Amino acid sequence: MTLTPLITAGLETALNRILYRDRSLKSARQRLNGKVLTLRLQELSQPLVLVFSEQQLDVLSDWQDKSDCIVNMRLATLPKLRDRQQLTGLIRSGELEVEGDLQVVQQFSALMDLAELDPAEYFAPWIGDIAAQSISQAAQRAVRFLRSDFQRKQGYLGQALTEEWRVAPGALELAWFCEEVDAMDRSLDALMTRLAQLEAK
Repeated sequence: MTLTPLITAGLETALNRILYRDRSLKSARQRLNGKVLTLRLQELSQPLVLVFSEQQLDVLSDWQDKSDCIVNMRLATLPKLRDRQQLTGLIRSGELEVEGDLQVVQQFSALMDLAELDPAEYFAPWIGDIAAQSISQAAQRAVRFLRSDFQRKQGYLGQALTEEWRVAPGALELAWFCEEVDAMDRSLDALMTRLAQLEAK
């Protein structure tokens, strides 16, 4: 997939709105002032280059100068950068490959973590505060309901597979089966040893 100027401009607008409107994030932004972070996503043919300044963030797809930090990852890993607690784990597991100054990606992750993603804030200028807040709360309730509904159905499916339909074994049955396989394996080893001894005679 090629990054068009429209995609980078849209991303730049969204990130500036999230990261540069809130005054409480000023000290976190200042740590990144003058830094360049390059995100190389496996699914994209061009990198995403984030150039931080005091007033704004520029998102580019073509950057000839040096980057302070280059991060190689998959597109699915991108949302995980919001949780700075996960960063070390992502690097250890190989989901994130970091070249250059590790502090830059850590500071970016911290900034994303501190930013509040409240949809009401973005709808308010067009539809008013009360309507925006109502829509935001309804959306959050819907997400919570769908998540709990999905978890409940997942639980039902698990019970149906292991107990009613008997398609998958239960935890105790699986443990018993593993023990039986181990016992069989030991018996086979003993038999092979006895056969080897008889052949040697």
